[in-house]
Amino acid sequence: MTTPALQTGHVALNVTDLARSTAFYRQVFGFDTLAEQTDGERRFAFLGRDGSLVLTLWQQSGGVFPADRPGLHHLSFQVPDIEAVRRHEAVLRDLGVRFAYDGVVPHGEGASSGGVFFSDPDGIRLEIYAPTGAETAAAPVQGAPTCGFF
Repeated sequence: MTTPALQTGHVALNVTDLARSTAFYRQVFGFDTLAEQTDGERRFAFLGRDGSLVLTLWQQSGGVFPADRPGLHHLSFQVPDIEAVRRHEAVLRDLGVRFAYDGVVPHGEGASSGGVFFSDPDGIRLEIYAPTGAETAAAPVQGAPTCGFF
């Protein structure tokens, strides 16, 4: 069976501190809080833009994101252009975020697409990229996609 035009729906992440993660994702991505429950045993936040759900945060984990386990590798967000990537990079630097690479890098050798690679407060790997504009930077990973090995 072929399903026509599949599109990813919202993404849901487990977090350790709902308030901290909600603030982070709102500051970095400009999301609105569409709904939330901040007390009790079932804490969550629905974050989105223009009334559409993009990201759900569930406070139901402890520790740090285990990059060495099967599951989510990283979450990527596309912006219109490299200037938008640089604006996000400035916000991330102001927040003291840990970057995987120094500044904007291409997705691979000779690629014009690229962006910044970093982690959220729980260590979940994230990427903000643009389809063009990164071709002047050197690829940090030789012979493989940049986003696959951070």
